[in-house]
Amino acid sequence: MSDEEIHRGLADVTVTETQLSHIDGEAGQLWIAGYPVGELAANATYPETVYLLLYDRLPDADELADFEDELCSYRTLPEPCYNAVVAAAERGAGPMAALRMGAATATAVEPNDPEADALRLIARLPTITATYWRVLQGQEPLEPRLDLGHAANYLYMLTGEEPTEAQVAGLETYLSTVVDHGLNASTFTARTIVSTESELVSAITGAIGALRGDLHGGAPDLVLEMLEALEDTEDIRTELAGRLEAGERLMGFGHRVYGARDPRAAVLEDAAAAFYEGEDDFFAHAKTVEAEARGVLAEHRPDLDLDTNVEFYTAVLLSGVGIPPELFTPTFAVSRVAGWSAHCLEQLDDNRLIRPRSTFVGEHDRQWVPLGDR
Repeated sequence: MSDEEIHRGLADVTVTETQLSHIDGEAGQLWIAGYPVGELAANATYPETVYLLLYDRLPDADELADFEDELCSYRTLPEPCYNAVVAAAERGAGPMAALRMGAATATAVEPNDPEADALRLIARLPTITATYWRVLQGQEPLEPRLDLGHAANYLYMLTGEEPTEAQVAGLETYLSTVVDHGLNASTFTARTIVSTESELVSAITGAIGALRGDLHGGAPDLVLEMLEALEDTEDIRTELAGRLEAGERLMGFGHRVYGARDPRAAVLEDAAAAFYEGEDDFFAHAKTVEAEARGVLAEHRPDLDLDTNVEFYTAVLLSGVGIPPELFTPTFAVSRVAGWSAHCLEQLDDNRLIRPRSTFVGEHDRQWVPLGDR
């Protein structure tokens, strides 16, 4: 059987139908539940986006208020979850390991209910992340503020300070931009786990494990590291060309599914421009690096369209709103948990156990050799 027939990595294999998101990689377009990602993320609060994914429509004002109240009611961590997160921080576990431990225990004392568990996990992942971070920094964890919205409360729990409107707007846009993205590795992992009729919390824990991998979660923190390293560089183009010649990657460029620019990069670029307006030295620097990198990449790999991906302006925007670089990937999970949960519920609505096949390429009819004769 040829490699093309095997479809290594399940490339180009369609395994399900979904109403949650659609990618046109060649055109560089993404729709979330039918809405262009730019239109949705520029206008929706994160709870509106979550409601849309879970119920396939936007809420009216009363429905949104009730939904936000319900999410707020789930923010506080159950004792087993809180203890696990604090222990992870006190023992110096990495942020994704701590998030995985917290997610696994997030519904430990509550009855299994997929729809309720989805809301609990969406509400609690920010609390898990912020609790871990404050303990890791030697600070007391903070109780959730029920008078603050989802994004504002997350920023407050990280810093102890009420965020500005600009910070909240930037984070809201980010959370809605990355909430779902087709059948990527973590989403497929979640759907596979829940297809066995395991609990939704197991599926989300597995998705977090998949996101932890370097080939999926990406590295917006490395984008920020690159941008900061280039701030005092006089000839950015020469420095970038030298990195490529040395076999290094330019972080924040190219994406497996897009033959054009990642549409999420454009959304986050606009959000970053709005956030940095009036004091845009770092944003202007990022724009310069982007332009020089695109030029160098076009010369180095003219056969590929290595344009800006979602990671580049994620780094610029999240750094601006006050998310520590170590929490860039956990913050991605704080958003994507809604997409994972919606996919799990969609899978359960018309479930069939996910069971692909493999092609055996080993030997047949091998002869047993007794231990003493080996």
